[in-house]
Amino acid sequence: QVQLVESGGGLVQAGDSLRLSCKSSGRYGGGFTMGWFRQAPGKERLFVAAINLSGSTTVADAVKGRFTISRDNASNTVYLQMNGLTPEDTAVYYCAAKNGNILIRRNDYRFWGQGTQVTVSS
Repeated sequence: QVQLVESGGGLVQAGDSLRLSCKSSGRYGGGFTMGWFRQAPGKERLFVAAINLSGSTTVADAVKGRFTISRDNASNTVYLQMNGLTPEDTAVYYCAAKNGNILIRRNDYRFWGQGTQVTVSS
């Protein structure tokens, strides 16, 4: 089993930056492709970014140029650096893990964290 714990969310103003972290632990704490998704109130959970073990990344068009995903394999931690935040980025951000290469569908990810709230005020 794999446990994912997100941190770093909070309330910020438009234009600010935040860095989310997700630490994986458990028997197979590492060795996965890691992804970030977000879910705004009343909306579906959407792909944000993902990174595989080799460091290759895929980033959603909605955040490309503002958000960067990275990972530290030694500590089993994945990061989401978010710059230039806007109120439209307000959502619960979820960390997820999967075997194999990067995919962007929610159902492709096997393990999920509990989420961390990001609120951006105008």
